[in-house]
Amino acid sequence: MTKPTHEILTTSRFYIGLYLDGSDEAVDGYFQECKGLKTSQDVIECPEVVPLAWGNASHGRFSNVKIPGNLKVNNITLVRSLRSSKTLWNWLTAVQQGQWAEQRRNGAIVIYRQDASEGARFVFERAWPASYKCSDVKASGGDLAVEELELTCEVFERVDPGDTT
Repeated sequence: MTKPTHEILTTSRFYIGLYLDGSDEAVDGYFQECKGLKTSQDVIECPEVVPLAWGNASHGRFSNVKIPGNLKVNNITLVRSLRSSKTLWNWLTAVQQGQWAEQRRNGAIVIYRQDASEGARFVFERAWPASYKCSDVKASGGDLAVEELELTCEVFERVDPGDTT
């Protein structure tokens, strides 16, 4: 039996790993949710005159040409149940205390399949934590405390699973 060449990665029963270059930990965090994996490009419209006569005019006609502009990378939000590890909190604190230039990190976000093998890998460069949020907690409630970490980065791209470059 041949292995299928394409697989649909479902949005249920998977987990996300965050790996930061220079970290002392093998995995900097496992997350249940990831939002903002988006890159886009501005569209620049350039008016130009084309050499086609139009109507009664003896000169050319105006046309708009669309060309690619600046590349934009969205901020990435990672969500998980609150953990006792302070690795991500310490990273945020260092940035807030003015050490942002030293704290910019390259890393990867890996989406794992149900069997714990890599399904997709996204690498980023020069990232730093832009915000941190902890859910409201209530002693009489039964909900889990949740933390959200928002990362901003300059480069974001998808690579082959297992690729650590």
